[in-house]
Amino acid sequence: MTTLLQISDTHFGTELPEVVRAMEEHVREHGADLLVFSGDITQRARRGQFADAQAFVRRLEGLGVARTLVIPGNHDIPLYNLFARFLTPYRNYRRHFGDDLEPTFENEHMLVIGLNTTHPRRHKDGLVTAKQVDTVCERLARSDAGKVRIVVAHQPFGAMVLSDLSNLQHGADAALHRWADAGLDLVMGGHIHLPYVLPLSKQYPGLSREIWMVQSGTTLSSRLRGTSPNSFNRLRLKREGDKHVCVERWDLLDGRFVPGSHFNLHW
Repeated sequence: MTTLLQISDTHFGTELPEVVRAMEEHVREHGADLLVFSGDITQRARRGQFADAQAFVRRLEGLGVARTLVIPGNHDIPLYNLFARFLTPYRNYRRHFGDDLEPTFENEHMLVIGLNTTHPRRHKDGLVTAKQVDTVCERLARSDAGKVRIVVAHQPFGAMVLSDLSNLQHGADAALHRWADAGLDLVMGGHIHLPYVLPLSKQYPGLSREIWMVQSGTTLSSRLRGTSPNSFNRLRLKREGDKHVCVERWDLLDGRFVPGSHFNLHW
């Protein structure tokens, strides 16, 4: 079994120390083969916030995370420093998490493709470009169809509530239809601080196969949405005949992360 741990929207600068400790304790107890960090690492893209986030990820790696895949979110671009926003928008991100804004991870069980859907000219909206759609299709064509195949982007592709329709990726409809034809299984994201698992065929009729949306809440930040607690997702991938993924949501309760819900996905 392969395990994937998804955290998101940590917003370093607003992180809660007790929640950071609870996350580290979870990794110490359970480990993970891959940590996916789906954006909004920092609150204001400041060097110190990125340094704290980098130190946190390194601690998780020391506690039992084998590999890490990180992508930026809209908060990881400077907001008020307009000179930095438009001339060097990812400078602090690159300094702490590397030059690759669209990393890929692949092993014998899964393919995970990171997309950067942020841009300094957009305040918060995400956009999947035609080039990104083509790149994902080409990468899927080269991979084993028996692997669980995942795209990670910060903004969501599917909405659970009407108020989040405005937060969806621009270009999502065309991208999902192309990716369904190419055999994509999952899209993962954050941005709206609301965790859920959603079959996208209900929102995008005509998909040639089911693509599931796996959303993470805010893992460490005080910027909670409604009654949703701090949370993260743990995915367990099994390759025994048909593809099978168990998605577990872990919620903060009394200073510890505990299982909150789980979904069994099949293809």
